[in-house]
Amino acid sequence: MLNIITSILEYNAHRDPERLSMKYAAMRSDAFSFLRASCHLFHARLPEDKSLYRAPLAWTCGDMHLENFGTYKGDNRLCYFDINDFDEATLAPCTWPVLRLISSVLVAAPVLGIDPEMARELGQTALNAYAEALSTGKARWVERETAEGEIRKLLDSLRERSRIDLLDRRTELHGKNRRIRLDTGKALAVTDRQREKVSTFMAEFAQEQPDPRFFKVIDIARRVSGLGSLGLDRYVILVRGKGSPDGTYLLDLKAAQTSSLTPCLKTPEPRWRSEAERIVSLQTYMQAIPIALLHAVEVGKKPFVLREMQASEDCINLAHCAQHPLRLGTVITTMAEILAWSQLRSSGRKGAACMDELIEFAERKKWRARTMELAQECAARVEEDWHTYTQAYDKGVFSFTDTPHHK
Repeated sequence: MLNIITSILEYNAHRDPERLSMKYAAMRSDAFSFLRASCHLFHARLPEDKSLYRAPLAWTCGDMHLENFGTYKGDNRLCYFDINDFDEATLAPCTWPVLRLISSVLVAAPVLGIDPEMARELGQTALNAYAEALSTGKARWVERETAEGEIRKLLDSLRERSRIDLLDRRTELHGKNRRIRLDTGKALAVTDRQREKVSTFMAEFAQEQPDPRFFKVIDIARRVSGLGSLGLDRYVILVRGKGSPDGTYLLDLKAAQTSSLTPCLKTPEPRWRSEAERIVSLQTYMQAIPIALLHAVEVGKKPFVLREMQASEDCINLAHCAQHPLRLGTVITTMAEILAWSQLRSSGRKGAACMDELIEFAERKKWRARTMELAQECAARVEEDWHTYTQAYDKGVFSFTDTPHHK
């Protein structure tokens, strides 16, 4: 039997203690946060059901849940609403991500103030929307002109909000120069060693770019963002961009590690030159338009993903939507459709099933009922595991005696 406490401790070993303590505290708050922060545990605890392994293989982000969607600016500088985290991306049965999406709806219900019956209806809505979108064989996307409801409002707000607004929230002016703010809970100070390591990398990276001056480093901090990856090496970098103070850009530099789904898979995966290449390649396969400034890089011989930083605020306010079930239903429908479109868009690539196989599978009926049953089983297991975790957390199993900077 899997010892979940040992599994969590081993999975998060060697992370930055200061940020890891934040992750552990967030996991204690509610079962939905626990689900988001323990992707490896969810897949290790999948039911031994043949239907989960008979579905066609498809590329998946690996960590599908209600908060893994958001708006961003693509490399064409237009705004989109799409899946926004690909750290765990891998080739898996196409039903795995929809199972996790539905499970996340069920687990999030108490946090969002939704009764169990409504949560099951929303889960069924997601399942039906996914199957119907997959059966069409057309990979669409969501931008401002095609969005509806809360997603349209979010995209409208992003259009009206400039990059300078993000700079003003995350940086402060010192004379004519900006510095990253360390008083927002979004960034922490770096050590001299970390600053030197990242600065050296950026100087080398800049020399390979068409405009090296754009990537001149002004300031660096450790980034606090997300839950699953919290504690991994991650930096926010302020670069010159088009000139200080308002032409500067914020970049996100994040360590890449092996997908936690890998031990759970029964089929061989394609070979990648690095885990960063895997993440960047699959994000490019699955997103309608890749996020701006996306690169697979090496920092001190370790794989990292570099991209333009996006604001964590550019996500749907689920609690607000939950006050209007029809609005929440529309959002969840769109999320499920986006999942199907990402699989269609990446179909036939490096071992993924072709589009015709996905369409044929989607048109079957039997797997839908079983997927819904399994999602309820998975959600119940997450709740049980969370209660086990809270007991261990309250006993101090996940506490630190100090919080030294990660080297």
